[in-house]
Amino acid sequence: MNARTLPKGCFVTGTDTGVGKTRISAALLHWMALGGQIAAGFKPVAAGTSLIEGRRVNEDVRRLREASSANVTDGEVGPFQFDAACAPHIAAALEGRSIDREAILEAGRALLARSDFLVVEGVGGFCVPLGPDWDSSHIACGLALPVILVIGLRLGCLNHALLTAEAIEARHLPLAGWVVNSIDPGMAYPAQTLFTLQHELGQRQQAPCLGVVPWLGNPCPQAIAAHLNDAALRSAFGRRESGAPAAPLDLE
Repeated sequence: MNARTLPKGCFVTGTDTGVGKTRISAALLHWMALGGQIAAGFKPVAAGTSLIEGRRVNEDVRRLREASSANVTDGEVGPFQFDAACAPHIAAALEGRSIDREAILEAGRALLARSDFLVVEGVGGFCVPLGPDWDSSHIACGLALPVILVIGLRLGCLNHALLTAEAIEARHLPLAGWVVNSIDPGMAYPAQTLFTLQHELGQRQQAPCLGVVPWLGNPCPQAIAAHLNDAALRSAFGRRESGAPAAPLDLE
């Protein structure tokens, strides 16, 4: 892959909700900034807000905005935010609103034009309904971005990961790679599960592992970025300077 074919962004999806998509997305933004890239986060649909200093704030949107090296606002990072912490189409209906696909794509393209790299975070899993005839995978398709799959390392993740990879492939989107995120510190046989993921995703989708993130007491972008696979990320997306070591593909 040469510089002319390197993508200007990625779409971060997960095997499920609560697997660490936002934290991995923020770490990717940090990784890009280490190489001098102007990177922007984009979470077009976010459900669940808290009242902070008189304002309704979505924590995921705020994390991506703070991790961005581009000068962006919460509204630009998260154009469709809803108060209820539930499925987004339900949260939208509770407020008498709808989620506008074309408005999302227009906002995403505007951020792409303003930045060197755009990290788009999906909502929940890969195919979460957002309207009567479309779901979150249509955002990745509409922006024509390669996908990074975040796999929450817990019982059941093998099936979830392989099914999600098949769904990505069925939509003719490249699976740029996958990141394992340790979300259950008591999980049995994590190393064997990681080995199976490497074998299956490598054999079926030829997708590289872009990082193995252990259980961290302080999962800030800098700490997570240290566990990303620098060489694999540079191969997939490019970056002027290397700022993080390649992560070893193993778990304690």
